[in-house]
Amino acid sequence: MENDLYKTILKPAKGELFKDKNSKFYGFTYPVTNEAQIKQHLEDLKKEHYSARHWCYAYQIGTETMQYRANDDGEPNNSAGMPIYGQIQSFEVTNILIVVVRYYGGVKLGVGGLINAYRTGAQFALEASKIVERTINKNFQLQFEYKNMSKVMRILKENDVEITNQTLELNCLLEISVRKSNSSKVFELFNQFFGVEIKEL
Repeated sequence: MENDLYKTILKPAKGELFKDKNSKFYGFTYPVTNEAQIKQHLEDLKKEHYSARHWCYAYQIGTETMQYRANDDGEPNNSAGMPIYGQIQSFEVTNILIVVVRYYGGVKLGVGGLINAYRTGAQFALEASKIVERTINKNFQLQFEYKNMSKVMRILKENDVEITNQTLELNCLLEISVRKSNSSKVFELFNQFFGVEIKEL
């Protein structure tokens, strides 16, 4: 995999039910980019499944520097959160929260049984999710006079650069998003361009 690509999910998904000795495990995935979103999803899920016994989860956010956490929510140490996190790693996804909700069936599963149940619950949820590939981008700001507009636009088009924000007046400001592997080339092109000021955002 190229070093400026990462995989994530498009939208929330719910996996198939996994059952073991009357305990029911439901897996859910959510696309997330910060801890506030994670907290919100957990609160919503606890309201929706208020009679469940455990809401174990793991998440990973970030593309170049990753932040992750695994939570057993009252299950024996490392029997729930880490098996869920293991699935995040094996599917190689980031910016994702996976929650496995357990309805207790009255029979203890033992640590091995729990690890298997939470891992499978997470796996089912990931299999139900639409996983997409995204590029890691760098953002720049371009400043130039209107007369240079067509030249600037040509360079952007030739290099497949996305404009994320623009103010077009006598003095033009463009914010652009460039795929990381292409960013130094694009930076140089504009840096050498007389009449255009480029800076990293």
